[in-house]
Amino acid sequence: MGSKAVVSVYLIISLCAAIFVTRGVAQMQNPQAIPGLFPPGLVPIDLVKCWSSLFTVQGCVLAISNSFFSGKFENVEAACCKVFSTLDANCWPHMFPLNPFFPPLLKDNCARIIPNSPAHN
Repeated sequence: MGSKAVVSVYLIISLCAAIFVTRGVAQMQNPQAIPGLFPPGLVPIDLVKCWSSLFTVQGCVLAISNSFFSGKFENVEAACCKVFSTLDANCWPHMFPLNPFFPPLLKDNCARIIPNSPAHN
């Protein structure tokens, strides 16, 4: 069998598999609806909830992402710092998985901008 024939057979099998798979099987189920998947109390963090408060302040997400990539915090304003300081610390590892040191650095910088904001301990 030549390479063209192998590719053709592979394509035919893939098309048949795609046709016969039912629509319901391809849809993902809600992780909370699958009993026993997560231990009680360890429900996955909702990233939409974590990021939604930052979207309420205009330019906050952009300022934080610029700080994340540049390491400079001068564009993060007080309103953004105020919202960031209210985020649950459990959100941080899921929001910034590539750099776990960034959230404490940003929070420490925000503590300088807003005097009443608690610094990271």
